[in-house]
Amino acid sequence: MIKKVRKAVFPAAGLGTRFLPATKASPKEMLPIVDKPMIQYAVEEAEACNIKEFIVITGKSKRAIEDHFDHAFELEHTLKRKGKEAILKEIQRLSKHQFAYIRQGAPLGLGHAILCSKAFVNDEPFAVILSDDIIDPDDNLLGEMIKISNKYQATVLALQRIPKSEIHRYGVIAGKEIDKNIYKISDMVEKPKASDAPSDLAIIGRYILTPDIFNILEKTLPGKGGEIQLTDALKTQLKRKPVYGYLFEGRRYDGGDKVGYLKATVELALKNPSLKDEFREYLESVMKRSNNG
Repeated sequence: MIKKVRKAVFPAAGLGTRFLPATKASPKEMLPIVDKPMIQYAVEEAEACNIKEFIVITGKSKRAIEDHFDHAFELEHTLKRKGKEAILKEIQRLSKHQFAYIRQGAPLGLGHAILCSKAFVNDEPFAVILSDDIIDPDDNLLGEMIKISNKYQATVLALQRIPKSEIHRYGVIAGKEIDKNIYKISDMVEKPKASDAPSDLAIIGRYILTPDIFNILEKTLPGKGGEIQLTDALKTQLKRKPVYGYLFEGRRYDGGDKVGYLKATVELALKNPSLKDEFREYLESVMKRSNNG
């Protein structure tokens, strides 16, 4: 029997050092993009795939994430009294699903963060979403990955073609395309030099993992940076069973990078019906001043 993907894990224990000082006491995941924090886009992406159980791996100074997805009775009462039904409905929608929060005691890497969720995931496939990899809400990356995972009953990694100049920042795969945009992976390398990369297909922040990954992670030794690397565990899994990749050709923004964050803010603002016309007019005026200057 095919087990459906019902749970999503959101690693959110990182220090967010690239956004200091803004992230000194506030989680990077709570940085706003237009009118939603970064992590809410990730939760809504999972929600659109009928996932209703969310496991957030947190760390120090991350309490704001828990508060955001909890009821805010005083605020809700105020909005109701003022007749602001639309925003009240939006806020209440956030707290209707089941959230679990697990504290990652030490920054031991993505693999360790995922391992922390073992007791909550149990024996079923699950999604892992890195919220600072922002996917355009009009694209259905996670949904396509779930379809592939259901078909092959296997782990599926999201892939994207990356310029050589950036390849050293990613895990990179070797593999063969077996169907349109679907790759059977034969090897993967964590953050290689451009000259050593087996391809230009990089692993980005969406995974559908099978539960045997937990036993592998428990036996995975620290790798680069002294951290338990998910890529190392996936390489072990690859020796035991097939692992697949899905080449994503839609829009993705690196919200962990300042320029990527700004791009996401601008482009998602231009999609917002209540903002797009005025904001586009403003951007055009900025470009005119820049060209004239």
